[in-house]
Amino acid sequence: MKKFFIVVFLLLIIPIKINAYSLGEAAVLMEEDTKRVLVSKNMNKQKLIASTTKIMTAVLAVESGKMNKTVKVTDKVLEAYGSNIYLSIGEKMKLEDMVYGLMMQSGNDAALMIADFLGGEEVFVKKMNKKAKQIGMKNTVFANPHGLDEKNENYSTAYDMALLMRYANGDPLFRKITGCKKHTVKTGEKTYAWSNKNKLLYTYKYTTGGKTGFTKKARRTLVTSASKNDLNLIVVTLNDGNDFQNHKELYEYGFNNYSMVKVFDKNKMKLPNKNIYAKDDYFYPITEAEKDLINIDYKIKEKDNYKNGEKVGEVIIKLGSKTIHKEKLYVKVKKK
Repeated sequence: MKKFFIVVFLLLIIPIKINAYSLGEAAVLMEEDTKRVLVSKNMNKQKLIASTTKIMTAVLAVESGKMNKTVKVTDKVLEAYGSNIYLSIGEKMKLEDMVYGLMMQSGNDAALMIADFLGGEEVFVKKMNKKAKQIGMKNTVFANPHGLDEKNENYSTAYDMALLMRYANGDPLFRKITGCKKHTVKTGEKTYAWSNKNKLLYTYKYTTGGKTGFTKKARRTLVTSASKNDLNLIVVTLNDGNDFQNHKELYEYGFNNYSMVKVFDKNKMKLPNKNIYAKDDYFYPITEAEKDLINIDYKIKEKDNYKNGEKVGEVIIKLGSKTIHKEKLYVKVKKK
């Protein structure tokens, strides 16, 4: 444990490339709101992702607008193996409840039924890849909705999966489902009582959700999120045999060393023209030592006549030499 923090301290300017501490084959600690990478290891290396695939499946289900619709289980369910919620042919279940089973119990049968209900597996997989591109997951390819990899394989990276979790967390219903510890469902045939397989929900109080994964080829994969004060973090590990402990330690590092700081205050701009304004403040996760590295530059477009509300330039916010944000500037013009 001490070894990890020594490495982090010496490499204070992030992202940190970890060599002296094992985080599986690939890992990333990302701040959710800004996408700042605080810790990384092989974060852009393509790996099998197993059942963390189901985060995307859940996203498409939630965004379908059909969560209150009833799904009738077809014989497609017979193709499911491995981790299941054990649906029966002909059984009826609300799509929302099926997503609970997907995320909490990692039901491969639930994944197949969700895909089947929302256009069929082939169409659904195309939607998965389209959504991945929209999110910015440049190194991700989905081939199925569940993550099993004997017949075909889903590939992604730690960074891409963090982007996916970041996007998914933007939906309140997804956050409710992924953070649920226990859920009971009654259908016409049976009663289901599920407990979430994400152990961090029970052992680390700041955890807000996530998804576990395992296959013999991918080994252990894990995507989780946690929040403390104003800091929202995401951790992804791929092929990590000590994933739950490593996630906890990465969160502790992030929460203990970073805070969300207002690095740009729209009410404290140092400009001679008081009619120029910005619409928003900007917050960024930084360490105490990095506060002195924040630099702010203003670029203003000079012209004789401005229109009220016209964009006239931008604020360029830098951490050292790296630009971390650009905020647009506008002008107020009084009516004559």
